[in-house]
This record gives sequence, C-alpha cells and structure tokens, in this order.
Amino acid sequence: MFVYTMKASGVKFFVIIALSVVVLTSAISILPAVSAASDVASVNTDFKNIANEEDMVKFLSNFGHEVEPKATNIYEIEIPEEFNSVFEKYNDIQRAQGLNLKRYIGKDATAYVFKVINYDFEGEVLATLFIRNGRVIAGDICSTEGDGFVHGFRIP
Repeated sequence: MFVYTMKASGVKFFVIIALSVVVLTSAISILPAVSAASDVASVNTDFKNIANEEDMVKFLSNFGHEVEPKATNIYEIEIPEEFNSVFEKYNDIQRAQGLNLKRYIGKDATAYVFKVINYDFEGEVLATLFIRNGRVIAGDICSTEGDGFVHGFRIP
C-alpha cells in the first residue's frame, strides 16, 4: 500500500481537484459508448422458460436458425451415469456454449428434433434441443450426411 501526504496549499488543492474532475468527466463520457458497443455484440438468449414447441422455435431463431414449426421427432433420453468418448466430445460442444450435461447425470430429458430450413448446406440439417423442466440443457445443429457436421447453436 502506498500513502502520500502533502501540505495542501490553496493552489495545489485546486489543481488536484480540477484534474480529478477532468479525469472523471472523461471516463463518464467514454463509458456509454463502450457499453453500447458491448450491447450490440452480445446475444441475450434465455435457456429457461421453454414451455412448448413455439418457444423452441423462437429459441433457435435467436441463433439465426429458421426451423419448421413442428418437431419431426420427439423422444426421451436418460443422461448416462458414465460418459463414453462420444458423450465426452458431445459434452465438449455443450460446455463451449455454456451448458454441461454432467449436471444431469442419471436424469431424463426430452429431445426435440427440428428441420432447419435456412442453413447454407447441401443436405438435411437438424436442430436438436434437450429439454428438462422447461430448460434447454443441451442441443446441437447437425447434418444427416455421413461427412457432415455437428456444432452448438451458434453458426461457426
């Protein structure tokens, strides 16, 4: 810790106050511009409050995906107690998007699969959402082609 003391004459005191006001005013004028820029760059997506397929379609649209309004497939899944290498790699995709399937080991979830209709790819592209208690706990965008892809909700 550094402490500096000085005898405060009238002129020194006024100069220090004036410099402090200039620095504070400059900081205040710059902060709104920085805040506005960060608001544009961030995408606010709520992974909760998913009650029906309409909410799921809206959720996917937050990432730029246009999907058919009805799920093409719905099935139940139980998150396994132990992850094999495939589940570990899939969970790496989930962790990259702020989710983690290991929180739900041994729990069940419902998977909803939607056909993506605006993805720039030759072949069928699907969006899968794993929902538990009205919350997206995992999901991906993938192609059904043999040499296709699997990634998180954001388009790489």
